[in-house]
Amino acid sequence: MEISDRLRCLFSTTVEERGDSYVVEVPEQEVRLGDLQQGEIYRVAVLPSPSDGEINDTETEPERVRGAPKPPVEEGEQRTVEIEDIGDQGDGITRVERGFVVIVPDTEQGERVTVEITDVRENVAFAEVVKRVSYYD
Repeated sequence: MEISDRLRCLFSTTVEERGDSYVVEVPEQEVRLGDLQQGEIYRVAVLPSPSDGEINDTETEPERVRGAPKPPVEEGEQRTVEIEDIGDQGDGITRVERGFVVIVPDTEQGERVTVEITDVRENVAFAEVVKRVSYYD
């Protein structure tokens, strides 16, 4: 399956019945971290969770349990990125593959930096600046 570069967030959830409607809840952190804005309109894709017999060769056990792909970064990994936005706490925000968010303190919007990933969670990673990069390098 091909995943668009425009993907803002990816999470697993259940569909709940509420009266005459069905609701898919968006985790608070997806709005709090700036991926989504309350009141905006988004496209939503619904994919079934694979059953035990439908796991493909690229998935690992934790991915099956979680129902979401493995984060595209690992602790200790270094990447050169551009800071796309500044979060509510003043930290820089960048996105890597599949729109995965990386939070980088002590950066400014538009700045290009090489970072080292220090902590990886299911929906977000944290990194520290290793080097500030010129656009002409």
